[in-house]
Amino acid sequence: MATAPELDAPATALDEFRQTARAWLAANFPPALKGKDNALSALEGPTELSADEIAWKAAMGEKGWGVPGWPKAYGGGGLDKAEIRVLQEEMARIGAWNPIGGMGVMMFGPTLLEYGSEAQKHEHIPAIAKGEVRWCQGYSEPNAGSDLANVQTFAEDAGDHYIVNGQKTWTSGGQWADKCFALVRTDKSQKHGGISFLLLDMTSPGVEVKPIRMISGQSPFCETFFTNVKVPKENLVGREGQGWEIGTRLLQHERNSLSGGGGASRLFAGKAMGALAKDYRGADEQGRVPDSDLRMRIVRHEMDSRAFALTLRRAALEAKSNQGPSAATSIMKNVGARITQERAELSIEIMGMAGLGWEGEGFSEDELTQTRTWLWGKAVSIYGGSTEIQNNVISKRILGMLDHQ
Repeated sequence: MATAPELDAPATALDEFRQTARAWLAANFPPALKGKDNALSALEGPTELSADEIAWKAAMGEKGWGVPGWPKAYGGGGLDKAEIRVLQEEMARIGAWNPIGGMGVMMFGPTLLEYGSEAQKHEHIPAIAKGEVRWCQGYSEPNAGSDLANVQTFAEDAGDHYIVNGQKTWTSGGQWADKCFALVRTDKSQKHGGISFLLLDMTSPGVEVKPIRMISGQSPFCETFFTNVKVPKENLVGREGQGWEIGTRLLQHERNSLSGGGGASRLFAGKAMGALAKDYRGADEQGRVPDSDLRMRIVRHEMDSRAFALTLRRAALEAKSNQGPSAATSIMKNVGARITQERAELSIEIMGMAGLGWEGEGFSEDELTQTRTWLWGKAVSIYGGSTEIQNNVISKRILGMLDHQ
């Protein structure tokens, strides 16, 4: 049985790193920001940052600890798994949170580190590591969602550049993004082999974005149109026709992050279920939630959540040994989606009418946020690959099952 990488590190070296991390955090994390991370920030547009938030983001970006495991050569922290764990523990201890994230961190950056040229890495990775550039994903199309290999957005070879025409949909954050990583067709004669992975500037002439309003009241997703958009050939990642390979690898990184692998602590964001239930339902003479059925369901949910978090931790160590996430991220994505939705449903049940507020003075800010979080969570089992698509991946790539003709 392989020894977990973090167990090989000398305790004294980790102790020294812990002291270094603790001192740095004490000097750079503004206490006023304690616990103010927004779990839905990735789905919201740019907001005006306070002076403390600007300083914290700049400090983390300069240190490279926003992406602690990325190579220092490209602006990352260069930390190993054990050091990352220590950093996370020290941040949690003081209520600190990572101000650098988004699609550049959760999926595009790791993919570019694997497939990008040195020039592309040096051009794009440092800006992602500092949170200076916002990326969006150009995958789904009106007729290419579940059947992603049916993408029709076409990149025509025009010598030293491509001319891109087509439409993408469900482009998360497209109206706020600076750049887009997209799957485009460069060869119409073959399905999977005709797809390439291309980087586009969202400010280029011919790019049009139309937000889609959701049930939660937010508009984090868009329709994106490309009309004769000129894209330099150096923006091709890998080679022509390698897009399906690169694109599916990126989806593994995405599912790893969506399942909680990129931040499992968000599964436990906000008040613990038991404390929330006592606030809204009271407690009996023994200090317990009076409703025994609700009490058992809270316990069951918390057990599932913590077991899942431990599984994610183990999977992260295995991914480190096996050079990145595997098809098992589809399992994690499905379980993470279920737990996230169960938590939202349970919270709404506990809060009763107070958890169904949309606006007005009769509701607290936390209650209004809970309503929108609950509605937003309905999409968790759809985006990043629906539950049904993940089941297909699991059956084929993990269980070895084949389609029956």
